[in-house]
Amino acid sequence: MTTTLRPTGPLQQTRDGGKSRSYEVCVNSRSVGAIDLSTDAGFDHTAGVLDGLRVDPPDRRRGRATVAVLAAEEVLRGWGCEQVMASAPPDATAALSLLDSLGYTERSRNMDKELPPEPPALPAGVEARPMTGAEYDVWLAASVGTFAQEWIDRGTEPAAARAKSELSHRQNLPEGLATPDIAFHVLLHDGSVVGHIWTARREIRPGAWGTYVYDVEVNESRRGRGFGRALMLLAERVAVESGSVLLGLHVFADNTPAVRLYESLGYRTTYRNLAKRLL
Repeated sequence: MTTTLRPTGPLQQTRDGGKSRSYEVCVNSRSVGAIDLSTDAGFDHTAGVLDGLRVDPPDRRRGRATVAVLAAEEVLRGWGCEQVMASAPPDATAALSLLDSLGYTERSRNMDKELPPEPPALPAGVEARPMTGAEYDVWLAASVGTFAQEWIDRGTEPAAARAKSELSHRQNLPEGLATPDIAFHVLLHDGSVVGHIWTARREIRPGAWGTYVYDVEVNESRRGRGFGRALMLLAERVAVESGSVLLGLHVFADNTPAVRLYESLGYRTTYRNLAKRLL
Protein backbone atom coordinates (compact mmCIF):
# COMPACT_ATOMS: atom_id res chain seq x y z
CA MET A 1 0.00 0.00 0.00
CA THR A 2 1.18 3.53 -0.83
CA THR A 3 0.93 6.40 1.67
CA THR A 4 0.76 9.88 0.13
CA LEU A 5 -0.31 13.42 0.94
CA ARG A 6 -3.32 14.90 -0.88
CA PRO A 7 -4.00 18.66 -0.65
CA THR A 8 -7.38 19.58 0.78
CA GLY A 9 -7.32 23.08 -0.65
CA PRO A 10 -5.22 25.57 -2.62
CA LEU A 11 -1.78 26.71 -1.54
CA GLN A 12 -2.12 29.83 0.62
CA GLN A 13 0.56 32.48 0.09
CA THR A 14 1.28 35.79 1.80
CA ARG A 15 2.89 38.90 0.39
CA ASP A 16 6.04 38.36 2.43
CA GLY A 17 6.62 34.88 0.98
CA GLY A 18 4.77 32.74 3.49
CA LYS A 19 3.09 29.51 2.45
CA SER A 20 0.60 27.15 4.09
CA ARG A 21 -1.50 24.19 3.02
CA SER A 22 -3.50 21.38 4.60
CA TYR A 23 -3.23 17.78 3.45
CA GLU A 24 -4.96 14.45 3.91
CA VAL A 25 -2.77 11.47 4.65
CA CYS A 26 -3.95 8.84 2.17
CA VAL A 27 -3.36 5.15 1.63
CA ASN A 28 -4.19 4.19 -1.95
CA SER A 29 -6.39 7.34 -2.15
CA ARG A 30 -8.21 6.43 1.10
CA SER A 31 -7.98 9.19 3.72
CA VAL A 32 -6.47 7.94 6.97
CA GLY A 33 -5.36 11.20 8.61
CA ALA A 34 -4.26 14.79 8.14
CA ILE A 35 -1.34 17.19 8.47
CA ASP A 36 -0.92 20.96 8.15
CA LEU A 37 2.19 22.60 6.71
CA SER A 38 3.29 26.22 6.88
CA THR A 39 6.36 28.42 6.85
CA ASP A 40 7.49 30.50 9.82
CA ALA A 41 7.69 34.26 9.31
CA GLY A 42 10.05 34.44 12.26
CA PHE A 43 12.72 32.69 10.16
CA ASP A 44 11.96 34.72 7.02
CA HIS A 45 9.94 31.72 5.80
CA THR A 46 13.04 29.53 5.47
CA ALA A 47 11.70 27.22 8.21
CA GLY A 48 8.74 24.91 7.73
CA VAL A 49 6.33 23.86 10.45
CA LEU A 50 4.57 20.51 10.85
CA ASP A 51 1.29 20.80 12.73
CA GLY A 52 -1.80 18.75 13.43
CA LEU A 53 -0.42 15.38 12.31
CA ARG A 54 -3.12 12.78 12.84
CA VAL A 55 -3.52 9.16 11.77
CA ASP A 56 -6.84 7.44 12.40
CA PRO A 57 -6.68 4.65 15.03
CA PRO A 58 -7.23 1.71 12.63
CA ASP A 59 -4.20 2.79 10.58
CA ARG A 60 -1.77 3.50 13.38
CA ARG A 61 1.42 1.49 13.94
CA ARG A 62 1.71 0.78 10.23
CA GLY A 63 4.25 3.44 9.32
CA ARG A 64 1.66 5.87 7.98
CA ALA A 65 2.83 8.76 10.17
CA THR A 66 6.48 8.18 9.28
CA VAL A 67 5.80 8.31 5.56
CA ALA A 68 3.53 11.33 6.02
CA VAL A 69 6.27 13.28 7.81
CA LEU A 70 8.86 12.35 5.17
CA ALA A 71 6.45 13.40 2.42
CA ALA A 72 5.79 16.66 4.27
CA GLU A 73 9.54 17.33 4.41
CA GLU A 74 9.69 16.94 0.62
CA VAL A 75 6.92 19.51 0.24
CA LEU A 76 8.79 21.93 2.49
CA ARG A 77 12.00 21.44 0.53
CA GLY A 78 10.04 22.39 -2.57
CA TRP A 79 8.96 25.55 -0.79
CA GLY A 80 12.61 26.47 -0.20
CA CYS A 81 12.74 25.62 3.50
CA GLU A 82 16.12 24.93 5.07
CA GLN A 83 14.77 23.43 8.29
CA VAL A 84 11.57 21.95 9.65
CA MET A 85 10.09 22.36 13.12
CA ALA A 86 7.49 20.51 15.15
CA SER A 87 6.17 20.71 18.71
CA ALA A 88 4.49 18.19 20.99
CA PRO A 89 3.44 17.99 24.64
CA PRO A 90 5.88 16.03 26.82
CA ASP A 91 3.36 13.20 27.26
CA ALA A 92 2.94 12.70 23.49
CA THR A 93 5.41 9.84 23.60
CA ALA A 94 4.46 8.32 20.24
CA ALA A 95 4.87 11.60 18.37
CA LEU A 96 8.14 12.43 20.11
CA SER A 97 9.51 8.94 19.44
CA LEU A 98 8.58 9.24 15.77
CA LEU A 99 10.29 12.61 15.41
CA ASP A 100 13.38 11.34 17.22
CA SER A 101 13.62 8.36 14.87
CA LEU A 102 13.52 10.73 11.88
CA GLY A 103 16.40 12.86 13.12
CA TYR A 104 14.59 15.67 14.91
CA THR A 105 16.32 17.03 18.00
CA GLU A 106 14.86 19.00 20.87
CA ARG A 107 15.76 22.66 20.50
CA SER A 108 13.69 24.33 23.20
CA ARG A 109 10.81 24.03 25.63
CA ASN A 110 7.77 26.05 26.55
CA MET A 111 7.22 26.07 30.30
CA ASP A 112 4.68 27.69 32.60
CA LYS A 113 3.72 27.98 36.24
CA GLU A 114 0.47 28.60 38.08
CA LEU A 115 1.03 31.51 40.43
CA PRO A 116 0.08 31.77 44.11
CA PRO A 117 -2.28 34.58 45.13
CA GLU A 118 0.45 36.43 47.04
CA PRO A 119 3.67 37.58 45.35
CA PRO A 120 6.90 36.07 46.70
CA ALA A 121 9.39 38.15 48.64
CA LEU A 122 12.71 38.99 47.02
CA PRO A 123 15.85 37.63 48.69
CA ALA A 124 17.55 39.81 51.28
CA GLY A 125 19.99 42.31 49.84
CA VAL A 126 18.34 42.82 46.45
CA GLU A 127 15.78 45.26 45.20
CA ALA A 128 14.14 46.11 41.89
CA ARG A 129 13.07 49.15 39.92
CA PRO A 130 11.73 49.87 36.42
CA MET A 131 14.33 50.09 33.66
CA THR A 132 15.12 53.64 32.57
CA GLY A 133 14.92 54.88 28.99
CA ALA A 134 18.70 55.12 28.75
CA GLU A 135 19.11 51.57 30.05
CA TYR A 136 16.49 50.37 27.57
CA ASP A 137 18.38 51.93 24.65
CA VAL A 138 21.56 50.11 25.69
CA TRP A 139 19.65 46.85 26.13
CA LEU A 140 17.94 47.12 22.73
CA ALA A 141 21.18 47.86 20.89
CA ALA A 142 22.66 44.62 22.21
CA SER A 143 19.55 42.44 22.37
CA VAL A 144 18.87 42.08 18.64
CA GLY A 145 22.33 40.67 18.04
CA THR A 146 22.33 38.55 21.19
CA PHE A 147 19.02 36.88 20.35
CA ALA A 148 20.12 36.25 16.77
CA GLN A 149 23.35 34.67 18.00
CA GLU A 150 21.42 32.28 20.23
CA TRP A 151 19.70 30.88 17.13
CA ILE A 152 22.91 30.84 15.10
CA ASP A 153 24.58 28.82 17.85
CA ARG A 154 21.80 26.25 17.44
CA GLY A 155 22.15 25.79 13.69
CA THR A 156 20.07 28.58 12.16
CA GLU A 157 21.59 30.39 9.19
CA PRO A 158 22.83 33.86 10.21
CA ALA A 159 20.52 35.75 7.84
CA ALA A 160 17.44 33.85 9.03
CA ALA A 161 18.47 34.25 12.68
CA ARG A 162 18.93 37.99 12.27
CA ALA A 163 15.57 38.28 10.50
CA LYS A 164 13.88 36.35 13.31
CA SER A 165 15.41 38.56 15.99
CA GLU A 166 14.55 41.81 14.22
CA LEU A 167 10.97 40.69 13.57
CA SER A 168 10.51 39.56 17.17
CA HIS A 169 11.66 42.91 18.54
CA ARG A 170 9.52 44.88 16.07
CA GLN A 171 6.40 42.86 16.82
CA ASN A 172 6.75 42.73 20.59
CA LEU A 173 8.09 46.23 21.20
CA PRO A 174 6.48 48.46 18.55
CA GLU A 175 6.54 51.46 20.89
CA GLY A 176 9.62 50.60 22.90
CA LEU A 177 9.17 51.12 26.62
CA ALA A 178 5.78 52.72 25.88
CA THR A 179 4.43 49.48 24.36
CA PRO A 180 1.20 48.53 26.20
CA ASP A 181 1.23 45.58 28.61
CA ILE A 182 5.01 45.23 28.81
CA ALA A 183 7.38 45.82 31.71
CA PHE A 184 11.16 46.06 32.01
CA HIS A 185 12.79 45.87 35.42
CA VAL A 186 16.35 45.79 36.67
CA LEU A 187 17.58 43.98 39.76
CA LEU A 188 20.01 45.74 42.08
CA HIS A 189 22.42 44.44 44.69
CA ASP A 190 24.24 46.95 46.92
CA GLY A 191 22.95 49.68 44.62
CA SER A 192 24.42 48.18 41.42
CA VAL A 193 22.42 46.69 38.55
CA VAL A 194 23.05 42.94 38.37
CA GLY A 195 20.44 41.88 35.79
CA HIS A 196 17.20 42.65 34.03
CA ILE A 197 13.89 41.06 33.09
CA TRP A 198 11.31 41.79 30.39
CA THR A 199 7.75 40.58 30.91
CA ALA A 200 4.53 41.11 28.97
CA ARG A 201 0.92 40.04 28.86
CA ARG A 202 0.38 37.12 26.46
CA GLU A 203 -1.67 34.00 25.85
CA ILE A 204 0.17 31.33 27.83
CA ARG A 205 -2.11 28.37 27.18
CA PRO A 206 -4.88 28.17 24.56
CA GLY A 207 -7.51 30.63 25.79
CA ALA A 208 -5.60 31.39 29.00
CA TRP A 209 -3.75 34.69 29.26
CA GLY A 210 -1.05 35.56 31.73
CA THR A 211 2.45 37.02 31.95
CA TYR A 212 5.30 35.88 29.73
CA VAL A 213 9.04 36.21 30.37
CA TYR A 214 10.58 37.40 27.12
CA ASP A 215 14.08 38.06 28.37
CA VAL A 216 15.92 37.48 31.62
CA GLU A 217 19.65 37.91 32.09
CA VAL A 218 22.15 38.27 34.88
CA ASN A 219 25.21 40.38 34.11
CA GLU A 220 28.06 38.04 33.25
CA SER A 221 30.28 39.13 36.15
CA ARG A 222 27.46 38.50 38.65
CA ARG A 223 26.40 35.01 37.60
CA GLY A 224 26.40 32.05 39.97
CA ARG A 225 25.26 34.08 42.97
CA GLY A 226 21.52 33.42 42.96
CA PHE A 227 20.49 36.53 41.05
CA GLY A 228 18.81 34.45 38.31
CA ARG A 229 16.45 32.99 40.90
CA ALA A 230 15.85 36.47 42.29
CA LEU A 231 14.95 37.75 38.82
CA MET A 232 12.43 34.95 38.35
CA LEU A 233 10.88 35.76 41.73
CA LEU A 234 10.70 39.35 40.55
CA ALA A 235 8.86 38.14 37.45
CA GLU A 236 6.34 36.40 39.72
CA ARG A 237 5.84 39.59 41.70
CA VAL A 238 5.26 41.62 38.53
CA ALA A 239 2.84 38.99 37.21
CA VAL A 240 0.80 38.64 40.42
CA GLU A 241 0.60 42.40 40.89
CA SER A 242 -0.74 42.73 37.33
CA GLY A 243 -3.47 40.18 38.06
CA SER A 244 -1.95 37.19 36.24
CA VAL A 245 -2.39 33.65 37.48
CA LEU A 246 -0.02 32.11 34.90
CA LEU A 247 3.63 32.82 34.14
CA GLY A 248 5.16 31.35 30.99
CA LEU A 249 8.53 31.28 29.26
CA HIS A 250 10.61 29.71 26.49
CA VAL A 251 14.00 28.15 27.21
CA PHE A 252 16.58 26.49 24.97
CA ALA A 253 16.83 22.83 25.90
CA ASP A 254 20.64 22.89 26.07
CA ASN A 255 20.58 25.67 28.67
CA THR A 256 20.66 23.12 31.47
CA PRO A 257 21.17 25.57 34.37
CA ALA A 258 18.13 27.59 33.30
CA VAL A 259 15.96 24.50 32.83
CA ARG A 260 16.92 23.24 36.30
CA LEU A 261 16.23 26.64 37.83
CA TYR A 262 12.76 26.84 36.32
CA GLU A 263 11.94 23.28 37.37
CA SER A 264 13.07 24.04 40.92
CA LEU A 265 10.71 27.03 40.94
CA GLY A 266 7.73 24.87 39.95
CA TYR A 267 7.55 25.41 36.19
CA ARG A 268 6.40 22.49 34.06
CA THR A 269 7.12 21.77 30.41
CA THR A 270 4.04 22.22 28.23
CA TYR A 271 5.66 21.72 24.81
CA ARG A 272 8.90 20.31 23.52
CA ASN A 273 10.03 22.05 20.34
CA LEU A 274 12.05 19.98 17.89
CA ALA A 275 13.85 20.80 14.64
CA LYS A 276 15.68 19.14 11.77
CA ARG A 277 17.86 20.46 8.97
CA LEU A 278 16.53 19.82 5.49
CA LEU A 279 19.51 18.84 3.33
